[in-house]
Amino acid sequence: MVLKKKKVLDVGRIVLDQHQLARLRCIVSVEENGLANLLLECTQLTDGIQQLCLLKKSAITSNRGDDVRNSQSATCMEILVRIYWGLESRSPLKRATASALSGIPENLKEEVVSCLISCLKEEMLVVDKSHVRKVIDSIAACMENFSLVLQFLHTALMDYKLQNKNLSGQHILQNKLMHDLLAALKTAMVLVQKVQEKIRDILCRNTQPSLRKTMCGLLTCFIEILLDGDFLQTVQNTAGMAALLFIKTVVDHDELLPKLVHDLLFNSIQRGRDVPEWLFQSCEQLYSAPPPDDVVLFLSQGILAMLDWKGGKMREGGERLLLDILIVLLSLNIRLKESSMTMSVSRNLSLWTTSALDALHVDTCSWYLKNSLNGNSEAIQKLLEYIWTHWEHPLDGVRHQTKTIFNNILKIHQETIDDSCVLTDPFFLNMTHNLLSLEWHIKGKYVLLGCLVENLGTEHILTVDNSIPEQVLGMNLEQSLATYATDLLEKMFVSHKNQLMSSSQSGDWNKQWHEIWVSPFLMKLCEENPSRPTYIIEGYLPKLLKCNPDSLTYMIKELQSSDKASNIDPFNNRGALGALMTCLRAARAQGLWSTAEESSWDQLIPISLIKQALVHKHEQVRLDALGLLCETRCSTETLSQQEIALIKYFLPYNMNSQSPAMRQQIVWLMKKFFSRLRDSSQVLYKQTQTVKQKNTLCEENTKSQHAEHQLQQYKDFMVWICDTLLQALFPGASFPRKFIVLSLLGIIAEVFENLEGQTYRVMQITDVLRPANVDALLGCLSSTFEELKLLAYDILKKLPPTVLGLQDSEKLQTLLQTALDLSISTKPYDCITASYLLALLVRQESLMSALNACSLKQQTGYHFDYLNKVHGRQPMNNEVLETNVLEVTKYLLICLSDELRQAERSLVHTAASNPLYGRVHCIIGALQQLSLKSVLKIAEWRETVAELILMAFHLSAIVSPICQSSSPEGLIPMDTDLETARNLQKILNEIKPRDTNDYFAHAKLLKSDEDQELSKNASEDCKPSENLSVAMMDQAGQSCQVTAQMVLVCCWRSMKEVSLLLGFLCQNLPLQSTPDLKDGLLMFHQVGEIGEYFKCQLLQSRHRGAFELAYVGFVKLTEMLTSCKNSDLQKLPQQWLEEVLHEVKSSIPTSKLCATRRSAGIPFYIQALVSSEPRGSNMSLLKLTMKELISLAIPSSICQDENATIPQVHSLNILRALFRDTKLGENIIPYVAEGIQAAILGFTSPVWAVRNSSTLLFSALITRIFGVKRGKDEHSKKNRMTGREFFTRFPTLYPFLLKQLEMVANTMDSDSGVLKLHPNLFLLLLVLGRLYPSPLDGTSSALSLAPFVPFIIRCGHSPVHRSREMAARALVPFVAVNQILPMAMSLMETLPAATDLHIRQNHIHGILLQILNFSGK
Repeated sequence: MVLKKKKVLDVGRIVLDQHQLARLRCIVSVEENGLANLLLECTQLTDGIQQLCLLKKSAITSNRGDDVRNSQSATCMEILVRIYWGLESRSPLKRATASALSGIPENLKEEVVSCLISCLKEEMLVVDKSHVRKVIDSIAACMENFSLVLQFLHTALMDYKLQNKNLSGQHILQNKLMHDLLAALKTAMVLVQKVQEKIRDILCRNTQPSLRKTMCGLLTCFIEILLDGDFLQTVQNTAGMAALLFIKTVVDHDELLPKLVHDLLFNSIQRGRDVPEWLFQSCEQLYSAPPPDDVVLFLSQGILAMLDWKGGKMREGGERLLLDILIVLLSLNIRLKESSMTMSVSRNLSLWTTSALDALHVDTCSWYLKNSLNGNSEAIQKLLEYIWTHWEHPLDGVRHQTKTIFNNILKIHQETIDDSCVLTDPFFLNMTHNLLSLEWHIKGKYVLLGCLVENLGTEHILTVDNSIPEQVLGMNLEQSLATYATDLLEKMFVSHKNQLMSSSQSGDWNKQWHEIWVSPFLMKLCEENPSRPTYIIEGYLPKLLKCNPDSLTYMIKELQSSDKASNIDPFNNRGALGALMTCLRAARAQGLWSTAEESSWDQLIPISLIKQALVHKHEQVRLDALGLLCETRCSTETLSQQEIALIKYFLPYNMNSQSPAMRQQIVWLMKKFFSRLRDSSQVLYKQTQTVKQKNTLCEENTKSQHAEHQLQQYKDFMVWICDTLLQALFPGASFPRKFIVLSLLGIIAEVFENLEGQTYRVMQITDVLRPANVDALLGCLSSTFEELKLLAYDILKKLPPTVLGLQDSEKLQTLLQTALDLSISTKPYDCITASYLLALLVRQESLMSALNACSLKQQTGYHFDYLNKVHGRQPMNNEVLETNVLEVTKYLLICLSDELRQAERSLVHTAASNPLYGRVHCIIGALQQLSLKSVLKIAEWRETVAELILMAFHLSAIVSPICQSSSPEGLIPMDTDLETARNLQKILNEIKPRDTNDYFAHAKLLKSDEDQELSKNASEDCKPSENLSVAMMDQAGQSCQVTAQMVLVCCWRSMKEVSLLLGFLCQNLPLQSTPDLKDGLLMFHQVGEIGEYFKCQLLQSRHRGAFELAYVGFVKLTEMLTSCKNSDLQKLPQQWLEEVLHEVKSSIPTSKLCATRRSAGIPFYIQALVSSEPRGSNMSLLKLTMKELISLAIPSSICQDENATIPQVHSLNILRALFRDTKLGENIIPYVAEGIQAAILGFTSPVWAVRNSSTLLFSALITRIFGVKRGKDEHSKKNRMTGREFFTRFPTLYPFLLKQLEMVANTMDSDSGVLKLHPNLFLLLLVLGRLYPSPLDGTSSALSLAPFVPFIIRCGHSPVHRSREMAARALVPFVAVNQILPMAMSLMETLPAATDLHIRQNHIHGILLQILNFSGK
């Protein structure tokens, strides 16, 4: 029995004005009326739940209206309608009111309808634009008087279009407007679909001339929205469907409709006589000029979705339209490359196959359509080509639609052939053979084979190849294939089982089924090395047992047989014991057997085998045995005594596991075990209480005694396990031991906490904790591993002060002083300890007295009158926490201010004695304990926040010169202190940073001999220090050496903490609503200042630690700006982006922007701004950025001066960061082809910096295209794709790579014999070598690969051995399967004869390598 917190439902409240209340009271006073009484009582209540109950009663009362006077009933109905209209659309009260109205008597229905229409008219006359969405929602719920509704929707759509033009850059308001517009479009569609026949009848009889005008006006609005690129694609798509629906509704001739739609879609400039005038005027923009590709796509979806393909009423015109739409969609697939467009094309193709299937089901379907949709027809073959190139598309939605398309193709082909020859049909046989001939690493192969199984059955597949189960299980180590493989296997063995059961040999099906699906699995499971992951096996076994639970008996019998156990080497493999544990674990998790009775263990498996598995050599066997004990289907299943004993046996031997994965698994499984113990204890306790409350039989008393005995066993076990864990926290315990101990203690504290409504609790962790244990937990906070600090802190914060011993003021003060001392330690992990200590102490009520004592001891001048603050009353917990956090923050600010003044005098002394970053880190940790959006002391917090921001800027100004230096790793700055400056003069003469990028224009020259002689004669004061360190005195008066590394650590960590602090404030502080009001903690001008700070740090910092963490804080700022409601703040990201792009474009050698260090923080800055756009937007910032960067990255033949070099370097580095950013997802894919071109062309630059950046960009693009490397084999097909798929995704690379390859090949055959290596040779062959041929590739592809062949062959003549190897490998995918032998023969003919005078061994070797690679194909 799992206890969950009750969800509070907000149902709203009914409120009537005084006039309506007076009318109700008048009815009640004149005559007794049940409905009026209920309504009056309902309006007088203040609780919405109670009102809901009364409304449900009114639904019953409204049905009894026969004995009530009509005038009174009509008044009650009118008031009920007013209540319905005034409620929110999703309110339960509105649904209850609708139920009451739906049950009214027949004599009152006309009155209710007229009242609804009257209310609708009043609503639509409201001018307030914020009220429009509520009216639309009301219209969607009430569809009477549709003419008036259509007029209102027309007005609303016109108003939305005007509003959209004025909201550019305001993402929040624009997003809301798009949703409102979408609701209006959908409401119009729903309305027209419901009253379609009425509209046609009115238009035919011409009884309402205004209706046709309204319909045409709405159609015009739909077309304008469709052509306006400022709207979201979802809105445009819906507008396209709405436009086709309205055209279909107005046109009353079904045979004429496909021709009109065909002319509209294909832009027939010469309008025919049969095109109505109203249609031409409404869609004039589509007739006057060819529509854009995206508009054609949206119209195509509208045609496929809105026209009736099942009825067969459109006849030949509809069939022609259907086939032409397929041609349009396939051509759009080549031209549209945005991820959203690719998704829409795949969705439309899937919809097309569904429509084609509907058209084939019609009895009047023509033979022409059947022949055109046969599996061997041109249309279906083109669809199959689309499947081959998109079945492994990066978008999940595209892959899913590809599966649907293929499934529909199989059904379409079945409709075009005779049912009796399905299994022998050549199309199905060839398809099966082709798919099985593919490599098993292709995910799409599993999906399409699953479709074949669903349509043809498993026996058809096994007839072609009966070794499929072994082959699929052989891919067990591939995690990315696990889901696909297990889904295929499940479909196959489920289908095979059904086929065997329905066959004549149904009696022997079980044995045959086990031999095919279970026996190979058991052998693979036993032979598998348990140290290697088994992804497919883990997913396959539960599905196998679910399909046939009787297989468990077969598995146990097979694994316990002597021959099975003896043939497996248990030292290198899982063995029969490990396989048995795996099978039993899966079976118990499926609920196939339980341990409710003690004897069930002995009946199934000996306990000695489980003990042996719990301490097995292989970790996976131990985990399976533990999972067997912990994982059950029912969370309330009682723990047996044997299970408890086995857990006690397991834990001591596995508490110090060195494997991180095993530690995580142990913690996860033990959490299940503890949760089961808690839930089953509730059931047992309930049994004991039931017996005590009433007289029961002897048998039930026995059960009660047994339950009490089990509860005592539970308690003894939990006490034992807590004692065992706490004893393991001894001094010097290893990290793995502490991790498991702290994790399990944290789970115990979480699982057995005192929840509200919990009837019984086995124990609390406070029951077993002693002072020595608490000290051990506190000692874990000082660990060097932050993971252990966090685990210990999570336990400690749940303990009361009496257990922690913090009611002792001396101990509390000692801990506080320790935290304050650690916050200025020179060891970075000490400040983390200080942060956790302060986070723990701010929850204590007596912290203020300890803080005052520490302040007096250190003489900081801080004083807090905590006695007067509480005014003699007991403060609440949240008040104590807020006060403590506020005062600790103030105290740390005071300390930090003194340290900043010291840092201004001597930064070196500060780095040696009290680094600044620890204080800031502790401030962040203290603020994280409080919800800053709901604080009570607004004025004090606003003042403190202002001080924090100013402190952050001050601290940054002190340390930023180090991080912004061109060589921050070896710099010790000049201090204002004369003595310190004298000591550092030698080092400063050694380190002379130059913050310019002039090295692009001027080469650095080495010193001449004369200069070196002058350096030798220089004064001794200018000689560099040998050890680059300076002796300093710390606060304790002890001598310490200060190195440049110590200063750098102090500076960049301080910058890091400042950036994180500012980001935290932007993310968590409430922002003021308007510039004039001071209702928030963060002011508008402060947001601008923080933005300028991040801009300065990201664009000028040279240290990676500084600008990487500044990026984290800046991302939080941009997220806040995107979601805020102020339009000026929303426009800041776009403004900053335009400024930095201009700065990058105009970079010169003397610019402060860092062109080394991969452009330092510039890519991070632009990356944060671009990724700040909300999802679902048109990604205008990304489009702007990529357009500018691509133009800078691709060098122009006209302008090649040195001033263009630095912008090119910056653009290449920024592009690399954007292509690597996972937040941009598939939105960056359309720019991959241009990125490849920029990288390859940049590799030919004479400037090394450009070549270096191009290499990095090329590497990022290869990863983006082919995926992260998933194996050690460089030539594995896991990270490759077919040539057809590659050039279909990136068609612009086809001519570019061909031209570049021709240029490279022309440098190979040199008669002089001089070595000439083109810079692009390696990159081109690397790309082409990542492609591989597919048996599914035909010769009908528009992008023929034949032109590449002669150039690749010539590249095989390279004098470089590596180039010849890559050329031989790259040649393989460009030669069709049926052309391999002729190509090999032609290559053999090019070999020189023995009598030739000029024989080049490199040429011979290159040709032989190419022939050798063909043999592997």
